[in-house]
Amino acid sequence: MRRVSVDIGGTFTDCFLAFDNQYVEAKALTTHHNLAAGFMEALQKACADLGKSVREVLTAVDAVRYGTTLGTNSLIQRTGPRVGLVTTAGYESSVPLMRARGYGDGLSDAQQTDIPGADRPIPIVPISLIVGIEERIDYKGEALLRVDDTNVRTQVRKLVDQGAQAFVVSLMNAVVNPSHEKEVERIILSEYPTHVLGAIPIVLSHRVAGRKGEYSRTMSAVLDAYLHDQMYHGMSSLEIVLRQNGYSRPMLLVHNTSGMAQLNSTHALQTIHSGPVAGLEASNYISGQFGEPNIIATDMGGTSFDIGLVTADGVKFYDFNPVIDRWLVSTPMTYLHTLGAGGGSIARYDRLWDAVEVGPDSAGSDPGPACYGRGGKFPTTTDANLVLGYLDQDNYAGGTIKINKRRAERAIEEYIAKPSGMSLIDAAKAVKRKVDANMAAAIFKEVAVKGYNPKRFIILSYGGGGPIHACGYASRIGIERVLIPPHSSVFSAVGAGNMNALHIHEKSLYLMFYDATQRRMLEDFTVFNATVVELEARGREDLARQGVPDADIQTRVELDMRYGNQLAQISVTSPLKRLTSMHDVITLLDRFSVNYAQRFGEGSQAPEAGVRVNVIRVVSYVEHQGLNLERSNRTGTPTPPPRTQRECWFPELEAPMMAAVYDHDAVTDGMRVVGPALIETPRTTYLIEPGWSLSMGASGSAWLVKGAS
Repeated sequence: MRRVSVDIGGTFTDCFLAFDNQYVEAKALTTHHNLAAGFMEALQKACADLGKSVREVLTAVDAVRYGTTLGTNSLIQRTGPRVGLVTTAGYESSVPLMRARGYGDGLSDAQQTDIPGADRPIPIVPISLIVGIEERIDYKGEALLRVDDTNVRTQVRKLVDQGAQAFVVSLMNAVVNPSHEKEVERIILSEYPTHVLGAIPIVLSHRVAGRKGEYSRTMSAVLDAYLHDQMYHGMSSLEIVLRQNGYSRPMLLVHNTSGMAQLNSTHALQTIHSGPVAGLEASNYISGQFGEPNIIATDMGGTSFDIGLVTADGVKFYDFNPVIDRWLVSTPMTYLHTLGAGGGSIARYDRLWDAVEVGPDSAGSDPGPACYGRGGKFPTTTDANLVLGYLDQDNYAGGTIKINKRRAERAIEEYIAKPSGMSLIDAAKAVKRKVDANMAAAIFKEVAVKGYNPKRFIILSYGGGGPIHACGYASRIGIERVLIPPHSSVFSAVGAGNMNALHIHEKSLYLMFYDATQRRMLEDFTVFNATVVELEARGREDLARQGVPDADIQTRVELDMRYGNQLAQISVTSPLKRLTSMHDVITLLDRFSVNYAQRFGEGSQAPEAGVRVNVIRVVSYVEHQGLNLERSNRTGTPTPPPRTQRECWFPELEAPMMAAVYDHDAVTDGMRVVGPALIETPRTTYLIEPGWSLSMGASGSAWLVKGAS
């Protein structure tokens, strides 16, 4: 296996290189002005560790896999093109009205308590760029009013006169019958053909989102069109750089659906949050490799803290209506909860509440934390960790990033210690305490809300900052075992290297599996089977376009099911791909009942309300060879003496303690270290707090266990 996998975060660009039996990891600061620069810097470091040139590696690897933040940056900076929206006449106000409550989408919990006072987001599509055309399809997919060619041309020309640089076509009930959207596309292409200078990109809503919900489907298409230009040109530029260095294969982009695909089979919207999703996919792999069925995946990077779940029942958690920036969309995304609690999260003193707050604002990579000396003046989590003694200013990031403790002290003194009346150390402790508390509260809420007991899980801690804070947030939840996986500092990049080529297609429908009013189960399977066949064909077409043989393609059917009109809807993986008898329906009803009970408790099922399927989803994928990340059962290997000792402060203790400091390479498989101690690697630091111990495993994995002396 020879693969290059890169994950771009808000602060660091992580690279993981698998070359035959050698695994190499590297980091570089993210270059937001040109993501390819950070990409190539990280790749050069990895190749240097391997003893090869970049050209030698790129000419020999099977694939380059890339998780990007180009789309996120475009939204933040509002640098996308002017998007024109074509919709059904009479529905031009659907987007500006935002379902009335859309003003609160994307706001913090505190801001959502005052929705009437919330500011509207700056619209991506202004009202002047929205036009209605005369057409209508009803909820069953029957055409009530055909598309008028002259009317479409007139309205489209209005958009062009207003400066539209991309078209979105989102018509009523297009997910049931997309013929009118396709007809509008044909008319626009006849007016502005792709081979003519001045051709305008066209996005059809039914190709981006397959579920009903006119506003969220329209916004999915609008965001896709808004991000398309920058992602296409950004990725094309990166491909050119790769070609110049000897790489001749198509580049693969990580999707937020837990899969990946070539650029020609990727919607821009599918790349949003793709890096953290890759980490969750790696967590899934670790669950099988290490025999741990229940895992809370926690990724603490420089900008954010991401939480995901891997469960013994194999439930795939999707965000049915994710919010991107301030916009509600309906494209399928693997569910993750993101918290503004990274190493670069800015700390401040809140005079009103007489408390220290951390995040969600981040110093990012430029200017970065105050200790970086790159112009950052506000204190961050990293600055607090440096003041508390957890970081070595002479050997941070393997010596590649120079940090200054005095700058960190000045920032904490000015913005936290002096306003609050605390000492420097107490202020730094307060930052550490607050960050750990924020992460613990978010973890507990995410697990409990989904119907699970957090204490029955282990924590998987990764990302550049995860191993420093793992003991802190695990203690607050009451979890006593933490697994630090192999290559933890670049674990999301590891996940990108382990992903399968995968596409998800879904379709909304209203299908009663059990009608409680008539006491009848579904007898006509035509709609169900036809929908599955249609979605399977679309998935196979996507993969065939990328050169995948039909025999290698596998499919999985998932159903979004609920009791009657309840809001609680769960995704059920179907053991059947076709329905042929009443027994098949009963099998699915039983599967739904069991999954529902596992999530919400036995007895919570409500079959008396009826059971219906709202969405059928088909996952089409190709399995790729996975990495070999072994676990180990070795124990009792003598631990070498520490390299040095360092004074460290801990939030729960008044006085400092001397912590033993080890080099990561010196602590090998089977060795055990008792806290307080620090294990330093070129890319992260493991903090073993008092009352905890660390047992090193194979491939660089480690277990943190509380209560062992």
